[in-house]
Amino acid sequence: MSEDPVAALRAGRAVILPTDTVYGLCALPGHENVLFELKGRDRAKPVALLAADVDALAGVLPDLDRSVLGRYLPGAYTLVVGDPPVGVRVPKLPPVAAEVVREVGVVAATSANLSGGPDPRRVEDVPEEIRAACGAIVDAGELPGTPSTVLDLTGPEPRVLRQGAGRPPE
Repeated sequence: MSEDPVAALRAGRAVILPTDTVYGLCALPGHENVLFELKGRDRAKPVALLAADVDALAGVLPDLDRSVLGRYLPGAYTLVVGDPPVGVRVPKLPPVAAEVVREVGVVAATSANLSGGPDPRRVEDVPEEIRAACGAIVDAGELPGTPSTVLDLTGPEPRVLRQGAGRPPE
């Protein structure tokens, strides 16, 4: 770990955190611009809200249907919910990352790669320019490397927007 990740997040800086799938690039909500800038990501492609548990998500988005969330979370899914749509994620975080996310509540998150680049399984896979610009890096060793499955739950039936580590809905 470089700086204290909680302090870095609270200072408006990006941090790299391990998830259950790939390394994520995270910032506090309201500071998402740093994520778009570091990744070179199109601002029309939103980032997800990531929490350590469903209760923390519900504290930020009280209109969420907990019964629907409970079918997929925690797990390797990013769920698109609500109106306007928002991506939400409750991964099975490594303990060191869960501690950081619990401390700040919820983070805005995306994979810690350049837009369109390979998903980072190890900190060393995160491009050097992103690592150098982050306030903190939490290294939990090698991760599975397959990103989350993105499910759109805004319609009558779940729709897979990106197949990833989560199994498709039955």
